[in-house]
Amino acid sequence: MIGTTIMGLKVRKNLSPPVPHDCPLSECMSVLGGAWTPNIIWCLSGGVRRFNELRVDIPKISAKVLTVRLKELEQKGIIYREVKATSPPSVEYSLSGVGNDLLPAINAIVEVGHKLKQNRMDAND
Repeated sequence: MIGTTIMGLKVRKNLSPPVPHDCPLSECMSVLGGAWTPNIIWCLSGGVRRFNELRVDIPKISAKVLTVRLKELEQKGIIYREVKATSPPSVEYSLSGVGNDLLPAINAIVEVGHKLKQNRMDAND
């Protein structure tokens, strides 16, 4: 595509490294891209939580969506699900090692979110 033009403009060469086969960015975003997923990981960063505790932590999430997200995160190896032999039985969720590896990325996104929010507030002043 070097030297070609689109709508009268020469297309510049992309200087980014080529996207790796089985792109790791796409793999990571497939985990974080689900609705409420970063919130669930964020809440589990503080330690073990039960289903109803997560519902309290994330009041706007529906029980159905929370159930689906927890199953997806367990299948992807991001969280652990442990059934406790209590009466009645209870289930606890916690981050796996890979789940903990996502925390710096989520924290970086939070920092950028603060900056974006501040920029928007400054623009409205």
